[in-house]
Amino acid sequence: MNNPYLPSGLLGNLTVSRDTRTARASSFDQTGRNRDNWIVMPGEERVLADIEGPGFITHIWMTQSSRIQPGPGQIDPAVVGVPMLEIHNALGVSWEVHDPDYYRKIVLKMYWDDQDTPSVIAPLGDFFGLMNSLSGSYDSLPLSVSAKEPELNTFGGSAAFNSYFRMPFNSRARIVVENQNDIPYLQYFYIDYELVREPLPEDTVYFHAHWRRALPNQGWGPDLQANSIETTIPNLTGDDNYVVLETEGRGHYVGCNLAVRHFQGSWWGEGDDMIFIDDDTWPPSLHGTGMEDYFGHAWGMQDNAYLFNGTMVHEANVPGFHHSYRFHMADPIRFSKRIKVTFEHGHGNHLSDDWSSTAYWYQTLPSPELTILPVEQRLPLRPIDRVVEAPLPELTDEQTDARARAAERMERFVAARDEMRRQRQEEVDTWEAGNVTQARDIRARFDAGVAE
Repeated sequence: MNNPYLPSGLLGNLTVSRDTRTARASSFDQTGRNRDNWIVMPGEERVLADIEGPGFITHIWMTQSSRIQPGPGQIDPAVVGVPMLEIHNALGVSWEVHDPDYYRKIVLKMYWDDQDTPSVIAPLGDFFGLMNSLSGSYDSLPLSVSAKEPELNTFGGSAAFNSYFRMPFNSRARIVVENQNDIPYLQYFYIDYELVREPLPEDTVYFHAHWRRALPNQGWGPDLQANSIETTIPNLTGDDNYVVLETEGRGHYVGCNLAVRHFQGSWWGEGDDMIFIDDDTWPPSLHGTGMEDYFGHAWGMQDNAYLFNGTMVHEANVPGFHHSYRFHMADPIRFSKRIKVTFEHGHGNHLSDDWSSTAYWYQTLPSPELTILPVEQRLPLRPIDRVVEAPLPELTDEQTDARARAAERMERFVAARDEMRRQRQEEVDTWEAGNVTQARDIRARFDAGVAE
């Protein structure tokens, strides 16, 4: 039985000494130098952490980079001490550009207690709230994104991610990234965790997250203006709503993020939230009044980010895109058998926009079988700039020679770059195994110790 006189909660827990061991898996350079990142090659999976329980993941920090190199740099890749050259391309020293879609091409997966299927599966950016591969800063209680200011509201822009969701595991935790891109990327990470001695209680519920997309989110009247009199028809079932989460078991839903790529140019958010619990029929246990209301705003969406609700990317800053979040940390939505979290897309589901979301919840194991769309169906609908290419004129001998020398230099650059990537891949093979060995050693030393 819990002692009612012991303090609890986020700050109350700081006043109680506990017999635990705090540890970390990270991308630190295990040679003692400063190349503190892992290269993840195309089609490759990397196990960032493989930890023996019981315990809890307490914090995850990540930052990453994926650069396309259209032309050769002036500096040998093998002698560059940082993961990318932060030198403006106009200076002619380097030629690197962000892969604008790569946050959707990397998949984050988490497995609890030797399950074969992941309890968490989402594109890396979307899990943390950087949706549509479009950078935007925000600060909530469980998640945050800190975007590099010059790259704010750009596709593929640099950013740092944090998660403070507490993630229990009884026998094992594995956190994996899979690079479904056709070029490598670099991953920095911290995975902080806490080991405990006793098995977790039987009533423990486990962290889950799942990404979904509807493209298009098919509506019956996308040519009808939002809030026009013709769209005010009844929706008395919720059958055609966008589904954020549908699962069976016992647990509680703790929130979601939502990205909308709106096509009509009017207002995307007039639909209601409808959350069906256990044996609900319509109307469900929770029926809301509009998307801005569900996300804790009103009279449209404001460009604010708070502890439990807010906006990462506002449509006023990036026309056609709006990204928001709502976390039920203080008001979890509990279910005993099943839950279905749905949103109308436009009143009565009349709009046909691009909707995607990540749902977060805790539930009993075994986890539902969670899947993700293939990479080509995850890519964001970026605005495309038109480019006019003219055929080459008749070249002089000097021009012909200059182009040939550039092609030769690119060939040498690519060979040196690919050799460096091969060497780094071998190095990270060793570091990946080193993280597992270190985690097992920490577990063994903790188990061998005696509680004070």
